[in-house]
Amino acid sequence: MSNFLTASIGRKFLMSITGLFLMMFILVHLCINLLLIFDDSGELFNLGANFMATNPAIKIMEPVLGLGFVVHIIWSLIISIQNMKARPVAYKVSQQTNSSSWASRNMLVLGALILVFLVMHIINFFWIIKFDPHSLSKVLIDGVEMEDTYTLVAGLFKASVVYDLMYVAGGLLLGFHLAHGFWSAFQTIGLSNKVWIKRLQFVATIYAILVAVGFSVIPLYFLIKF
Repeated sequence: MSNFLTASIGRKFLMSITGLFLMMFILVHLCINLLLIFDDSGELFNLGANFMATNPAIKIMEPVLGLGFVVHIIWSLIISIQNMKARPVAYKVSQQTNSSSWASRNMLVLGALILVFLVMHIINFFWIIKFDPHSLSKVLIDGVEMEDTYTLVAGLFKASVVYDLMYVAGGLLLGFHLAHGFWSAFQTIGLSNKVWIKRLQFVATIYAILVAVGFSVIPLYFLIKF
């Protein structure tokens, strides 16, 4: 098992599995975040956020999710560095362009930019909600007291055009990253014939567009309406 993980194919397999796991989380996270634009009172989003914060299964998955991010980032760096070392110097730009997409050739750059966006997201929201909940005001919804996370999140989008544009950029970068990462992950675990690749590339494009548009429309909603 240790030999498998240290081999190139083993690292790619582990990165693909963690990537697929993170893509499922992204979809759930997006669904919760979209509640921001369907109810300006904040009740729907606060209920969703409270469910995510108090559900036992979610609490168990949080450290697993964190580990998944760390493993995915480290393994992607290792693989990218190995690929750069193994790539012949004589490669021509035109050959690369014809044989691969822009996203596939720039996954490391996209990943690094997304990491910057992720750190910004953690500082602005996750860290406060998780480790400083007492700084948040309380609301009573259906007889249950909970943190008013809607005011925290919506307040930032309403107050700063810069953050709105940065979050739009983050959503678009994530979409580009997923457009290649989605089908590539399935290819690594075995779905690599021509029929499946075409299908997976189509699904990947739809998924990436939904994620990019979904995360971008939230700050744009607050930017335009407020």
